[in-house]
Amino acid sequence: MEISEHLEVLDAEGKLLARAAEAAGPEAKVATCPDWAVRDLLKHTGAVHRWAASYVAEGHEDPLPLGDTPDLDGAELVDWYRQAHGGLVATLRAAAPDVRCWAFLPAPSPLEFWARRQAHETTIHRVDAESARGGAPSPIGTEFAADGIDELLRGFHARSRSRVRTQEPRILRVRATDAGADALWTVHLSQEPPVTVRGEGDGGPAECELSGPAEHLYLALWNRGAIPHVTGDTTLSALWSETSGV
Repeated sequence: MEISEHLEVLDAEGKLLARAAEAAGPEAKVATCPDWAVRDLLKHTGAVHRWAASYVAEGHEDPLPLGDTPDLDGAELVDWYRQAHGGLVATLRAAAPDVRCWAFLPAPSPLEFWARRQAHETTIHRVDAESARGGAPSPIGTEFAADGIDELLRGFHARSRSRVRTQEPRILRVRATDAGADALWTVHLSQEPPVTVRGEGDGGPAECELSGPAEHLYLALWNRGAIPHVTGDTTLSALWSETSGV
């Protein structure tokens, strides 16, 4: 996906998040994150937006702490979130394509990293806000959902902090059934961080496959729903659910 496409999603998803949080109210429990109320969700996501924007706007090349959250609640907190989200969108849209700053996952450029990362960050937390509001969740585009699966598998879970490990080498396959032939990932599990390749790879047959429409699979892999379909060794799907939290 292009930077402009990620920014369109980021813009839309942040507005949906704010509306859902406003409708739910600050004390509503977030069903997808049981330890949070809506106020916690708004403070976290708003702080992440401001943190991300500061890298691009100020060119920081080293990691920074997330920063404090405001002592606000209710309508004032929703307004604060909207300002944080709007500031992030404006910063990313105004940034030079070759801006230099810190990023924590591989990407063609820092700007592409932050646009992609914040689009997915906001989408997942919009789903959280809508779980607190109740009712039908807003849809997620197939291409974007497949992009998020790729970021999660080949980005987050390639890092040393991934807890998805097995004592012996195992192979897990992930397939988005509605996103084209290349929406297929092979995850090599071991005592080291997972190694994920697009396609079937050359390491032999998978012992377990997680599959389903990209939207539902995306949310399931982020532990926001059940895995649509599991074939093979279900201990590997259970391992994912138990250890893949980011």
